[in-house]
Amino acid sequence: MSRVTITTKKSKYANKFAKLIFDDGTVLDGIGFGYPTTSFGEIVFNTGMVGYNETLTDPSYNGQILTLTYPLVGNYGVPDTTAKDKDGLSKFFESDKIQVRGLVVHELSLIASHWNLVMTLDEWFYNEKIPGISGIDTRALTKKLRTNGVMMAALAVSDTEIDVEKVKKQLLSAPNYNSEKFMNIVSTKKEQIYGSDEKSVVVIDTGVKNAILRNIREIGYKVIKLPWNTSFEKIISYNPKGVVISNGPGDPQNCPDTIETAKKLIEHNIPTLGICLGAQIIGLAGNTETYKLKYGHRGQNKPCVNLENNQVYVTSQNHGYGITPESLSKSEFDLWFTNADDKTVEGIKHKKQNCVAVQFHPEAAPGPYDCKFVFEELKHLMEEGKSAKK
Repeated sequence: MSRVTITTKKSKYANKFAKLIFDDGTVLDGIGFGYPTTSFGEIVFNTGMVGYNETLTDPSYNGQILTLTYPLVGNYGVPDTTAKDKDGLSKFFESDKIQVRGLVVHELSLIASHWNLVMTLDEWFYNEKIPGISGIDTRALTKKLRTNGVMMAALAVSDTEIDVEKVKKQLLSAPNYNSEKFMNIVSTKKEQIYGSDEKSVVVIDTGVKNAILRNIREIGYKVIKLPWNTSFEKIISYNPKGVVISNGPGDPQNCPDTIETAKKLIEHNIPTLGICLGAQIIGLAGNTETYKLKYGHRGQNKPCVNLENNQVYVTSQNHGYGITPESLSKSEFDLWFTNADDKTVEGIKHKKQNCVAVQFHPEAAPGPYDCKFVFEELKHLMEEGKSAKK
């Protein structure tokens, strides 16, 4: 029996000066790691216990400073960022870069050990010029966000003492997350094709995760990834079996072109699946309303009830906006999934057309794989022309 060598690495870019400054004036002292710089963004929290490599590269986090509530982070390091699967998608990451503007943890593991370790977490952050802070009471920080709601913050990491008043002034003039336009940052600029199957699915890229593309490949379709503002006419020119509108960051109201395209997809009864931001976009296209949640849903343990069979699924989630429940009654949709914790809308089905959407992440990455059947639901719409039997 051959022995497996477990790689171990020590951190190189830690023990710097660091401060986390909120727009309400709160200042938290910590220990900086990663790249010495100051970043500004909406501060949010994620309750997941594992999968920080996937989480940090999820485009839905663009524009945000992320707090991980699990107390120890970085112990298994970071795998090879250049490794690809057979379709040319990153093996271990959800996009080609760290998407968060900063990371807040209670304790950064200064030693990382794992069989496919290539670098430490702080080394990865340094390479991609992103700051991180450890030594923060993330439990107290999370309670603050749950009580007051998410807010804007500055994360300053430096090799020398930090001028708090200067950073506070910069924070006041920083762009507000709610008004930022993220699509030109996270969406592809040109058509990208994965696979060579005869039948294809178009993915409208509003910040798509690689796992969504991989799941479409697994159900037997070529993937054609297109920019967020691609017209309906252009999409139809590819003769796809169906369309997926992806996850992504920010307010769905900032995607008017995609909403307009979704309206035409529904009108022409093109089998369509919306995921996360894509669900909100589809909802807006079918006369629902959207709103901003107080502190969002971000984690891997969010219980959702399928109202068709009363079954509860544990889901992976990452979103700060949702579909207004009261608006469904005058919309084109029926409620499909609801959140067991707070009764928010987690899934909708069009009353007449082949269009469904889920607020959670059926592709997981990270998280439980309980809801991969949602991709089979899309396949059913594309092949059978109707929803799966209730």
